Amino acid sequence: MFMKKTLWILFVTISILTGLYPAIYFMIDRKFGLLGTKTTFLLNDIVWNSCFYTHIILGGIALLIGWIQFNKKFRINNIATHKKIGKIYMICVALSAIAGMYIAFYATGGWVTSLAFITLDIVWVYSTISAFIQIKKGDVKKHENYMIYSYAATFAAVTLRIWLPIMTLTFESFSIGYPIAAWMSFLPNLIVAYFIVNKKNYTI
Repeated sequence: MFMKKTLWILFVTISILTGLYPAIYFMIDRKFGLLGTKTTFLLNDIVWNSCFYTHIILGGIALLIGWIQFNKKFRINNIATHKKIGKIYMICVALSAIAGMYIAFYATGGWVTSLAFITLDIVWVYSTISAFIQIKKGDVKKHENYMIYSYAATFAAVTLRIWLPIMTLTFESFSIGYPIAAWMSFLPNLIVAYFIVNKKNYTI
């Protein structure tokens, strides 16, 4: 029980901190992080910029609020708030995923990285919309299952930042490590989600 509580606290803390991470892009030089690998032409492109900031801001919000939905006590005692958060989450995911698909074509690392992020966005929006459809049908169990997969995809924002330095150090090359990290950011998450769905061991 202590370990479970500790992991939950760690999970929530990381989700909140990473959800707030996009704020950094408004506080320091624009060449921060991966933007430092982009061309000046791309950084000045209105469409790309609109999609980039839509993706990171709304994706951050989804990460920031999504974890709340898995607290069983909160769901039971605040069903109206649970529904409102769910609607906000779904809208954020849908818009962030669509924007993400666009910027994925310009991803650092070429087509391997682009394909990884496009695949992630498709899984992300599909699982989220499926969760919405199931709850509209009144199937709470399937709704919960799809939401687990949805947040596993959302959590890729966290795991990408974990895998990137590991892969870069392992291969001693950012250009090799980043495409691999892109795939590793969500595939293991979905595998974990699969086992959680089958064991239903996700509440506290």
